[in-house]
Amino acid sequence: MRATASVDGGSRGNPGEAGCGFVLKVGDVVEEHFIFLGRTTNNVAEYAGLLGAMERALELGVEELVVRSDSELLVKQLSGAYKVRAEHLQPLWARAKGLARRFARCSVTHVVRAANKRADTLANRAMDTRSSTRPVPEGVG
Repeated sequence: MRATASVDGGSRGNPGEAGCGFVLKVGDVVEEHFIFLGRTTNNVAEYAGLLGAMERALELGVEELVVRSDSELLVKQLSGAYKVRAEHLQPLWARAKGLARRFARCSVTHVVRAANKRADTLANRAMDTRSSTRPVPEGVG
């Protein structure tokens, strides 16, 4: 089974009130989720969106996952183009790499912000409502 995910995260202040969102499409089924993270950084929120999408895809039995993110830092860290220098991001990076190995195929690609509007809207909904449709991903906050 193959799926695509659009992921985003944000914080109001850095650190500040944060949330993430993701849109997961498996066949003809589309799920939208948002997660309130409390006070954290923008980059942690970006990773939380990715981890949330990966965890949900694995729950559904997805074997091939294509992830789209507008976070250049996240995409380049996962590809190895950037080192993960911030200590607080290292466990999140390791968790993402570990989850990626559980798929037969998993890729994370960069998209422009305009192509990621729905995930951004969901991240903002988490911050606006201080609520979630999914639990905080393992290892976040």
